[in-house]
Amino acid sequence: NCSMVLKTLHFITRPLSDEEGNFSLAYIITIHKELEMFVKLLRAIYMPQNIYCIHVDEKSPEDYKAAVQNIVNCFENIFISSKRENVVYAGFSRLQADINCMRDLVHSKIQWNYVINLCGQDYPIKTNKDIIQYIKSKWNGKNMTPGVVQPLHMKHRTQVSYREYVHSGMSYVYPTKNIKAKPPYNLTIYFGSAYYILTREFVEFTLTDARAKDLLEWSRDTYSPDEHYWVTLNRLNG
Repeated sequence: NCSMVLKTLHFITRPLSDEEGNFSLAYIITIHKELEMFVKLLRAIYMPQNIYCIHVDEKSPEDYKAAVQNIVNCFENIFISSKRENVVYAGFSRLQADINCMRDLVHSKIQWNYVINLCGQDYPIKTNKDIIQYIKSKWNGKNMTPGVVQPLHMKHRTQVSYREYVHSGMSYVYPTKNIKAKPPYNLTIYFGSAYYILTREFVEFTLTDARAKDLLEWSRDTYSPDEHYWVTLNRLNG
């Protein structure tokens, strides 16, 4: 019952300030368990002027997927990603889940300014207004995807080929004996966080630019590619 959901969970139903109303954020939330935690997170970050793409792990139980769908159906600005992945921790599928949501978000009617990615076990310690003011204060028009040149102890992640194993309740990434080719365009690989705040322009760039597409393809058999993909692209000249 949607009116019950909105009322009992006290979802915010209007922008709390003009500044927030004029600055929409997009969120990508990848989830696979703990429905109650997801609802608490969603309630904490929900604003009617924002937009939310939820990626539900394809391996999740059917009743969990149905429950998430029931909640999402109550909101015009929340949707489930049109393509779902069997997400493997540290695998390419984790990066692909974000990209699936990005493809959906760029076609949204809501003209969002930045996208933020989260997982179901995250929780905000700042308000929506705090986040917007922080972005505007020193990051206006810039991406937040910090990192450093690939450290030596991380080299193995991109030097050998990795594979994802998914089978009846167990999934993991394992190394093969195959040595990988060097990165396309002789790119310098950077390493950082899998979490980011990215401009809409940068998202559109990553979905269309040949270098971004080729790096994505090259990253398909690397270990935890979401920890190098965004930060490497963000260091490209221009």
